[in-house]
Amino acid sequence: MLVDGHGREHRDLRVSLTDHCNLRCTYCMPGEGVPWLPKASLLTLDELVELVGIAVEAGISEVRLTGGEPLLRADIVAIVASIAALSGPGGHPEVSMTTNGIGLAKLAEPLAEAGLARVNVSLDTLDAETYRRMARRDRLDDTLAGIEAARAAGLGPLKLNTVLLRDVNTHEAVDLLRFALERDAELRFIEQMPLDAGHTWTREGMVTADEVQAWLSEAFDLEAIPGRGAAPAERYRVRPLGSLSSSKGEPDGDPLGTVGIIASVTRPFCGACDRLRLTADGQLRNCLFATAESDLRTPLREGVDRGEIIRRIHASLAVKLPGHGINDPGFLQPRRPMSAIGG
Repeated sequence: MLVDGHGREHRDLRVSLTDHCNLRCTYCMPGEGVPWLPKASLLTLDELVELVGIAVEAGISEVRLTGGEPLLRADIVAIVASIAALSGPGGHPEVSMTTNGIGLAKLAEPLAEAGLARVNVSLDTLDAETYRRMARRDRLDDTLAGIEAARAAGLGPLKLNTVLLRDVNTHEAVDLLRFALERDAELRFIEQMPLDAGHTWTREGMVTADEVQAWLSEAFDLEAIPGRGAAPAERYRVRPLGSLSSSKGEPDGDPLGTVGIIASVTRPFCGACDRLRLTADGQLRNCLFATAESDLRTPLREGVDRGEIIRRIHASLAVKLPGHGINDPGFLQPRRPMSAIGG
């Protein structure tokens, strides 16, 4: 069991496949991009599968592939197939992916056949001009095509991730939720976090979970779903406006669907965290906001036995902090931006 010093068992491994991305989202990196990791430092397919295999044998049961943009790896189908074939105490791991959707139109079906279970697709706007403003690229049609391809390939439950930026796309909150509900997808609003390479994040400018709920509640009734567990999202059943105030004291009819809110800043959920992160260059991070890493690539390339890799994983867990500390006066943003950590 992968248990840290605070009794949290870790079952979820987020694996960054590359720090490269085909977008330049304003809340992630500057328009000119960032220095990429040296190619020689990146894990090969065999190295990646070896490290993930060790983690699965140690108790990891879900592997989420991230980036940068994971679909930029030319060997992405082989990566999915190799990881899906691994086996641990609980059987084969569930393999999922977070992607901007560009490329899914061609890859959704082969990825599903290779063993990919589900995807989270980033979708911050339904307006082409706003997309260009936020992502600095004209790729909205490709993202929408990727969402439809994921649905057709059965990569579900499909989740759509949205970051709202003040005075940019906040007016689309309700429209984005309606878009998701019409496609049996779960929209998840994510508070912007201090992980941008340009260091432009401010607490005052960040759109909060309370604001999101208030906007959505103008168009829908939101009914909290209990039993969150280690999931990062607070989930709500979405019902027609007024259905929760029924004279019967019970909601009228079936819900329209669900929505999630990930409030990493204003409502931290660190107490139930079960996630570890492996960067594209083989560094293990015990927290998204960690300021230290454990090098797994070097000992792997030096040919150490698997026991040493497991020892390093447990050593990293032993020093995991109880929380990310965003709200502490002495908080320091990690040196790596989000694109080089993985979601």
